[in-house]
Amino acid sequence: MTHYLSLILFTPLVGACLLLVTPREKEDAIRWIANIFAGAGFAISIPLWYWFNPQNADFQLVERAPWIPSIGAEYFLGVDGLSTLLILLTTLIGFIAVLSSWTAITERVKEYYTFLLVLQTGMLGAFMSLDFLLFFLFWEVMLVPMYFLIGIWGSANRLYSAIKFFLYTLVGSVIMLLGILALYFYAHSVTGVYSFDVTAFQQLNLPVNLQWWIFLAFFLGFAVKVPMFPFHTWLPDAHTDAPTAGSVILAAVMLKMGTYGFLRFSLPILPDGTRAFVPLMAVLSIVGIVYGALVALAQKDWKRLVAYSSVSHMAMIMLGMFALNPVGITGSIVQQLNHGISTGALFLLVGVVYERRHTREIAEYGGLSKIMPVYAAIFLIMTMSSIGLPALNGFIGELLILQGVFVASRMWALFAGSGVVLGAAYMLYLYQRTMFGKVENPKNLHLLDISHREFATFAPLLVLAVWIGLYPAPFLRRLDGSVQRIVARVSPQYSPTYAALGCGGAPTPQMIAANGAARFLQSVPCGPDGRPLVAAESAAR
Repeated sequence: MTHYLSLILFTPLVGACLLLVTPREKEDAIRWIANIFAGAGFAISIPLWYWFNPQNADFQLVERAPWIPSIGAEYFLGVDGLSTLLILLTTLIGFIAVLSSWTAITERVKEYYTFLLVLQTGMLGAFMSLDFLLFFLFWEVMLVPMYFLIGIWGSANRLYSAIKFFLYTLVGSVIMLLGILALYFYAHSVTGVYSFDVTAFQQLNLPVNLQWWIFLAFFLGFAVKVPMFPFHTWLPDAHTDAPTAGSVILAAVMLKMGTYGFLRFSLPILPDGTRAFVPLMAVLSIVGIVYGALVALAQKDWKRLVAYSSVSHMAMIMLGMFALNPVGITGSIVQQLNHGISTGALFLLVGVVYERRHTREIAEYGGLSKIMPVYAAIFLIMTMSSIGLPALNGFIGELLILQGVFVASRMWALFAGSGVVLGAAYMLYLYQRTMFGKVENPKNLHLLDISHREFATFAPLLVLAVWIGLYPAPFLRRLDGSVQRIVARVSPQYSPTYAALGCGGAPTPQMIAANGAARFLQSVPCGPDGRPLVAAESAAR
């Protein structure tokens, strides 16, 4: 277990290196190598589910070694509940994306699978890194393979979409780097040590004005990746022109880099800055929820509709996060997993029919349930998952988000609820137009139902959708420590430690030793009944 995270991290990269020395004419061998290493990466990551201890709130499976000692940068890896679930999602989606490409990619096969495996390493590294410079390295590594996946294997406007994706993300990344450097030099001025240690940054109490500027720098980097309104315009183009595997990875994993950045860095490191910008974040999230859903309703392109649905769903996730209470943050994280499952499956479903018909126009389809019954059944389950039908995964995430948002603001909850209704409208409208009715287009009469290989890509997503919908407790338990760590910094009134103090109580020396003095800088607010205002009581009053 000493180097377990490194094993997960570099398994795909080893596969990419092996592909580099494989003759390009041996395409079947290349496909097998890529699938074996992608599958091995997922298999190796499975013990993480069991080895991670939900009772321990600290980072676990830590690996630490000097990297660039002259500037204080380290090879510093570790996981908590948040990163554990996202790592497992990444390895699963990576394997599914590679497997789904078996017959879809026939040109430059060697380069295609090499880029997919390098992209996998970049995403895993970003979720594992506890050194800010190392995180930024992996963050940038992801750009290059995705740029080529869209630009080479994409559809009609692939070059435009690839360049737009690259430039948007690069601009946000450069501004984020300035924020990292500001944090780095301030930490040195306080501690006298040059370090990019994220865990140390989370213990700092930065001046409020500095927090505002660094929050804005991080916001531009992370908001582009989410993407939040109005930084979302690259996403529909990138999704529409990317190959199926690229769209699946982009929707299921890469969009989570933005939300992960807010949860790992902005909220715990910049609590005052976060609270100051809550109104702005709420407005942008609400606009994104409604705007994304309304534009999705108007789409004629199947893939573009699913892309705009991501804009709406990710805005819902951001709104739950910036409710800044434990339930909202937990719902935000759970819904990130749910979005990866349901939207990843929806893009796979689009890819199945596109590979057979080479068109994504919704008007070209109709009555597919008669021709492809298994396909229609899977599509129905994932549609219901996306719109939050009870007993499926989407319901759990939306319920927690709405509960957390309602505590923060009933007006926010009203707009969030409208997004749920509009989401049901555009997804059911899509299903009705493509699956029901008569088969009027003769080109659809002889379409083949999904193959065994294609079904294998959907099977784990179907299992997860039902599992999380019926029994989410194992996932929620793994998030408790991560959520409490964030809440203790950004919303201390919800911290159990504060609840233990009582109204106006003072911490004992033992409590300070166990939790750190920083937690007790603010007094506990008192209610009219003499009890401390904590958790839902504080927000409700």
